[in-house]
Amino acid sequence: MQFSSTVIMIILMAANVDGKIYERCELAKKLEKAGLNNYKGYSIGDWLCMAHYESGFDTSFVDHNPDGSSEYGIFQLNSAWWCDNGITPTKNLCHMDCNDLLNRHILDDIICVKQVVSSKNGMNAWDSWSRHCFDHDLSEWLKGCDMKVKPNLEKIIHNANS
Repeated sequence: MQFSSTVIMIILMAANVDGKIYERCELAKKLEKAGLNNYKGYSIGDWLCMAHYESGFDTSFVDHNPDGSSEYGIFQLNSAWWCDNGITPTKNLCHMDCNDLLNRHILDDIICVKQVVSSKNGMNAWDSWSRHCFDHDLSEWLKGCDMKVKPNLEKIIHNANS
């Protein structure tokens, strides 16, 4: 049986991407352990909601944009700003290769999203967070996860006074 070079290339590419689709609670615990709970005022619920709408918790997800840039990984980090894909002109503000965002090891992704959320746009850098998560009750994202996350008191007080 003879394989075409295209089939061999697809097999090799699939083997190089050690992606993973996280379960919600598994990801919540990983994000908490990495220090994202209340990082810059955003809860684990904010991060889960955003990652769900961006990638479906899939670390190997890549989305191509009309402007020629692409978004990579579980948090959909854009090649024009945050990583270098070798194709798109980039600022590469996280000093990383975009392909490094496509594996199951998300610590480097988390380091980069901390930089993103520390920028002036905060989580508004992700349109899906603005549309689906901002100003919503995000407690459902942690239901059944058996976690003792601290609530964001500033957010609770702000919402009570609104």
